[in-house]
Amino acid sequence: MRRKAACAAQVIRVWKMTYQNILVLGGTGFIGQRVVAELVARGRRVRVATRRRSRGRALLVLPSVELVEGNIADAAQLAALIKGCDAVVNLVGILHDSGRAAAADSPAAGRYGAQFAAAHVNLPRSIVAACRQHGLARVVHVSSLGADPAGPSGYLRSKGDGESLIREAPGICATILRPSVVFGEGDQFLNLFASLANWLPVLLVGRAQARLQPVWVGDLANALVTALDERACFGRTYEICGPKVYTLRELVQFAAAASGHPRPVIGLPDFAALLLARFFELAPGPTLMSRDNLRSLTVDSVASEQPYAPAPELGMRPSPLEPEASLYLSGLHTRTRFGVYRSRARR
Repeated sequence: MRRKAACAAQVIRVWKMTYQNILVLGGTGFIGQRVVAELVARGRRVRVATRRRSRGRALLVLPSVELVEGNIADAAQLAALIKGCDAVVNLVGILHDSGRAAAADSPAAGRYGAQFAAAHVNLPRSIVAACRQHGLARVVHVSSLGADPAGPSGYLRSKGDGESLIREAPGICATILRPSVVFGEGDQFLNLFASLANWLPVLLVGRAQARLQPVWVGDLANALVTALDERACFGRTYEICGPKVYTLRELVQFAAAASGHPRPVIGLPDFAALLLARFFELAPGPTLMSRDNLRSLTVDSVASEQPYAPAPELGMRPSPLEPEASLYLSGLHTRTRFGVYRSRARR
């Protein structure tokens, strides 16, 4: 009740306000770049924090974007970044925890690993503290479908704890978005399977029957920016999904075929999948799959009610996966895709 009352008071205080100066954390990433572009398209001034300015070069061509180098894990630097803004969008998230980072500053890290703790728990805690320091109340926080403090994986537990910190913070009026797996040009999901299909004659997949409901990155960005000002979204948590449920096997098969390399997909029993994931964890280079990822897949990443109907205040019409994903997986460049879109619009 206290949480609802605090958020109601904030709604009244800013009822006629449009948030113009937005700090985006995670703005140089796959989702972040789409969110920043959508904010700019709607006339907002956007400050993007990044450890290395080179990561945000693509954003520099956008008007009204301020790219600032800073370490958002440092409380003082985060507070300085928030100063002068009137809303914060938090998109920071990681899929893997190497288990090698020190966890001395976070006792809770034992529940999910130090890197998950830093990105998904400590950062939301610091955001709340910095917002209260500067009298900023509006936060839009992107979590994950299935996030739960009691979830089966470190990823889902850390995401659940981070949600709780944002949702229950006094004086913070938050909207939490919980997307299923996000697809789009540059994603690390369908593109990963397409890349593997280019090299491997057979694709081995753990938890092949896990169900997912992929959402297009453009739909997520649109819903987020709409929710920022929409008073009906204050204090709410939303599931963000696409229109169709797939098994992981179906998505892998689709990615391989759409990229021009159809491959047999073999579902592994859990013990074999865990062994393969352990191999990927120890192999040099980026982790393709971890044991924690497999534990996350024991919970279906689908909307709680089917068929999925997004809340009307989000202004979202879920896009089907196949047309958009087929374009970028097949390697069609941007101008070719625009031509395809124009031809569709005339039909």
